[in-house]
Amino acid sequence: MRSRHLTALASATFMLLGACSSDISTSASIPGSEADTAVAATDAAANTDVIAGEPFPDARCEANKAAGTITYLTGFDFAAAASIVEVIAAEAAGYYTDLCLDVDIKASFSVANYPLVADDTAQFASGGSFSEVAAFAVANDADFVVTAVEGRTAIETLIVKAGKAAELEDLAGSTIGVKGKLPPSIEAMLLGAGLAEGVNFETVLLDGFDPTQHIAIPTIVGFPGFKSNEPGGLNRAGIGFQTFDPLDFNIPGSFGAIYTNRTFVTDHPTAAEDFMRATMRGLADSLADPVATANIAVEKVNANGNPNFLSPEGEVFRWETDAKLIIDTTPEGTAFGIPDAAMLQAELDAYAAVGLFGDKKTPDAASRLDNDIISSIYDSNDVVIWPS
Repeated sequence: MRSRHLTALASATFMLLGACSSDISTSASIPGSEADTAVAATDAAANTDVIAGEPFPDARCEANKAAGTITYLTGFDFAAAASIVEVIAAEAAGYYTDLCLDVDIKASFSVANYPLVADDTAQFASGGSFSEVAAFAVANDADFVVTAVEGRTAIETLIVKAGKAAELEDLAGSTIGVKGKLPPSIEAMLLGAGLAEGVNFETVLLDGFDPTQHIAIPTIVGFPGFKSNEPGGLNRAGIGFQTFDPLDFNIPGSFGAIYTNRTFVTDHPTAAEDFMRATMRGLADSLADPVATANIAVEKVNANGNPNFLSPEGEVFRWETDAKLIIDTTPEGTAFGIPDAAMLQAELDAYAAVGLFGDKKTPDAASRLDNDIISSIYDSNDVVIWPS
């Protein structure tokens, strides 16, 4: 995919869009008639539209306030990661307040978020990937609505000790360390090379999360990790390694998923749309200046007591890596965060083949998406439409 240009992101000035006027003539309208009612309805709708460079509509502001507090659950503490950092950046810039939204960001973990969003205890949350959201929806009959998918590749990579394998097939007969189980993207990649877990290689559980300790274990050849985390830790420690990236093997994947529930979208459509408007503006800021944005996340991590021992240099590496992947995998002419239903369906199909959904039917990607929400916040130049 072509890298997209960041010229629009680096600028704080947004293009003004001319408000469209109606050609409906009122000269023949009779008060109380159907024509008069239609004109009034058109005017009312126009009064809630967000127009670039114009004041935020009072009626829309009141509707957003009526939504109450919108709780957002992060996917991993306040880490500088996709579907976390842009929400933090938007809050810090006051974007939610500008749109009359009361947003409360709570530190959480992606797997803990699903039941809370399903019952509307929380209204939006960070998901580890689109397939993770879909899998929890299938398992729990939850009506999740994915409103953004920022990264169009799996975030996982297979980290292997230096010199141990020139190609994937060289891993036959080896043992791979795992934190729980193999991620679907890694399992699908290995299966594509004819390597099936328990048949062509074994897995063993790892303790802790320190990659420098894991790579020193003599009985394993390597372990899966996040492209935005473990490689940075190994590099900073001066430890050599190699990686096998699912992206290089045409294994579909995603990261940086933001989702809500159908109830909230139905009951508060303008609040849902404007939450994404502010969040995508936060994403634009975050992509334009990764280091500054990562440091905002670090401040929030430290204010929360840093229970996961995140380091400033680690968070800068995390967001710089995520940001580059988002930019590099978003096609030219496509706004950031807009989900690609066909690509996401390919992800679900590939992961179904390695048992992600058990014996249940592979879900339909399009049924989990509401692209109208995120598409409506961008202008024709893929810039977030923002009021004055």
